[in-house]
Amino acid sequence: MLPPLSNLSEIERFILAELPNHPHDIARFTGERFGITRQAISRHLRRLVTTGLLTASGETRQRQYGVVTLASENAWLPMNTDLQEDQIWAEHVAPSLRGVAENVVDICRYGVTEIVNNAIDHSGSAQLGVLVSYKATEISIMVVDEGIGIFRKIKEECGLDDERHAILELTKGKLTTDPDRHTGEGIFFTSRMFDNFGILSGVLWIGCRRGGKDWLLENRDHPRPGTSVHLKISPFSAHTTSEVFDHYATEQNDYAFSRTHIVVALAQQCQADEKLVSRSQARRVMDRLDKFREVVLDFGGVSEIGPAFADDIFRVFANRHPEIRLTPLNMTDSVARMVRRAFANREGQASQGRDDDTAPAADQ
Repeated sequence: MLPPLSNLSEIERFILAELPNHPHDIARFTGERFGITRQAISRHLRRLVTTGLLTASGETRQRQYGVVTLASENAWLPMNTDLQEDQIWAEHVAPSLRGVAENVVDICRYGVTEIVNNAIDHSGSAQLGVLVSYKATEISIMVVDEGIGIFRKIKEECGLDDERHAILELTKGKLTTDPDRHTGEGIFFTSRMFDNFGILSGVLWIGCRRGGKDWLLENRDHPRPGTSVHLKISPFSAHTTSEVFDHYATEQNDYAFSRTHIVVALAQQCQADEKLVSRSQARRVMDRLDKFREVVLDFGGVSEIGPAFADDIFRVFANRHPEIRLTPLNMTDSVARMVRRAFANREGQASQGRDDDTAPAADQ
């Protein structure tokens, strides 16, 4: 029977959370954090070893600790018409998560069933892999197929120029190549629920931390056929699926999925880090965003934008869709000036000579 993590003290939870980052000095680091002696920390470490959550090797100050894998599963299943995502969850994932907090299990269930269903319906793969590892520091789940590849599939089905553009569309939400059977919400919400989320397909890797505010796009040296989706979450995570759903809903729209968060720096990465200056770049960012009622444009990591880029978003798009609220965040002074300029031009069209007191200032 797995040890109940809910019985651990705050110090023991801290040790488990920080051990991967401090494998050689966890006792010192924990002592400094809580202001307690090394002997007191040693008692907590011994308890974690006794309960089977950690291993220990070496003596005294050379002592090192490792994290025990509490449960694991590596299942490879033939992809056929009998394959069902709820059965895969029940037979190959849920048994490894016994004793995990209900909110974390709910998140894992949502992510696994959504990603597996996408693979069944879209990948064209001959087999499906589901790999699970449960440790007291982290739950890690991978869903792997050997099909067409998610980025290539979106590129071809949506008529896009590049697989990087497919990644940008994927992060917006409400993207599906089969609207009769899918809403396009699964990957969007899954990426916001897990502490770490990533997709590897072909030579492209896209990953983010929870909240979808720090997307990272990388080129890999060796192509990976098919698609691998990586899901990681701490067993101690406190958030719930409902909190994530509610965050991207608005009361005015009956709490439906009506708010999205766009990381503008990702658009720049998808352009091989070219500066965001043109109207075509702006239109690529804003494509399909008329499906939402609120669009948060996060400019973190973007040092500057061109006047045409700003104008096409904050005047042209805003005039065409006055019912959509555009909220820019994390702007440098340079970016904020361009945004204010676009807002001022829009206000000037609506009311000649009126002072613009509605344009956003730089986010501090």
